[in-house]
Amino acid sequence: MDIGKENIIEINCDMGESYGRFIIGHDDQIFPLITQCNIACGFHGGDPLHIDQTIAKAIRYGVAVGAHPSYPDLMGFGRRKMDIDSAELSALLRYQIAVIKSLVESRGGRLNHVKPHGALYNTAAITEAVCESILDSIQSFGSGIAFMGMAGSLMQQMAIERSMPFLAEAFGDRRYTSEGTLQSRSIPGSVITDMNEAIDQVLSIAKNQKVKTADGTILPVKADTICIHGDNPAALDILKGISEASALSQDSSETS
Repeated sequence: MDIGKENIIEINCDMGESYGRFIIGHDDQIFPLITQCNIACGFHGGDPLHIDQTIAKAIRYGVAVGAHPSYPDLMGFGRRKMDIDSAELSALLRYQIAVIKSLVESRGGRLNHVKPHGALYNTAAITEAVCESILDSIQSFGSGIAFMGMAGSLMQQMAIERSMPFLAEAFGDRRYTSEGTLQSRSIPGSVITDMNEAIDQVLSIAKNQKVKTADGTILPVKADTICIHGDNPAALDILKGISEASALSQDSSETS
C-alpha cells in the first residue's frame, strides 16, 4: 500500500509551531513526506514570520493547509485544559482560523481544514459544547472547510449530523487507551518515539483499520488521515520510514 501523494490515506503533521528563536520540529525536511499540514495560529506556538513562511512552503510542496487553533496557552503549548465560555471560545477560534485563512489566500491557496490542537482537541472529542463551538466557528467561514478530528469520536458524530465535511484522524505516534482515546502524555511511553513501532502502527491503521492499545486490546479505527506530531523528536525518522515502507509495498504489489 502506498502512503504517499497518491494514496488512499493521507499523512498529516502539525507545523509552524516555532516561536521567535525557539525552533520546534523539522518542517523543511518533513514537507516532502506529508500530504496535509496543520499550521499553528500563534496561541500555542507559531509567530507571524514562522506561520507565513510555513504556509508558503506548504503551497510550494502542494500540501493541503489546515488551521491548528488552540486554547490561549503559549506557556503550556496548548496542552492545558481551560474553562472558557462558548462565546469567548468561538471568538478565539474564529480569530485564529481567520489568520490562517487570510494568509493562505494571500498566497493564492485555500484553507482545506481546521484541526484543533492539544487540550482543545481532546476536550472536543468528549464535550458537546466545546465541539459545537468549533463546528460553529468553522462553518461561519462557509461550507468548503473540513473539520479534522478523532475518528469515531463525538467530533465525527456531530460533524455528520451537520452534513459537514469531516476528516477522520488516527495517530501513528500516540498510544491509545482501550476506550479509543489518546493516553495522557503524562504517562511514560504515550508518545511513540521508536521508529519501527510507529511505522507498524501506521501500517496497521492504513491496511487493517486496527490499532493496538496500551493494554494490548485491538480496536477498530477507520481513518482518512494519520497524524505524526511535528514536535515528536523522532518525527522525521518515522516519516522517512513510512515513506520507505510504503514504497517497498508498492513495488511488491506491482511485481506480484
